[in-house]
Amino acid sequence: MVVGAFPIAKLLYLGVRQMSKPVANRIKAGARRSDFFKTYCCMPPAQLYHWIEMRTKMRIMGFKGASIKPLNEEAAAELGAELLGEAVVFLIGGGCMVLEYSRQAANARRKEEELNETIVSLQTQIAELSLTTETLSAQLREVNRVLLSFPAPTKK
Repeated sequence: MVVGAFPIAKLLYLGVRQMSKPVANRIKAGARRSDFFKTYCCMPPAQLYHWIEMRTKMRIMGFKGASIKPLNEEAAAELGAELLGEAVVFLIGGGCMVLEYSRQAANARRKEEELNETIVSLQTQIAELSLTTETLSAQLREVNRVLLSFPAPTKK
């Protein structure tokens, strides 16, 4: 039984993706503890997300002029940390996809180059065989010409 090559790259990508969730959880915990991170990195995206979400819901329900109150600081920090964690997971997954795509593209390019080299080699061999065939054909014509130049033997 023939076993294919072990897909070590795919295994590494899977490991990185599995590790992204705990990394995202650590980043979220750090974001909740740090006031600077909470104020400048978590709360603005959370407030923007809340505003867009509520605006969309209000428009779907038919309320056009309703004002949207911002989230309180604790809820905004929590939502921002969640958004940040999901963004980390998404970016790691996207990075893995891009790396896998580039690896597959490189493999396809390598296989195509090998195929092109094989085709060129075969064309060269065909040209050499064609030249050899022409040479042998010319030698055969020469031998036939020499044979025809001898006088025919007479029967007694």
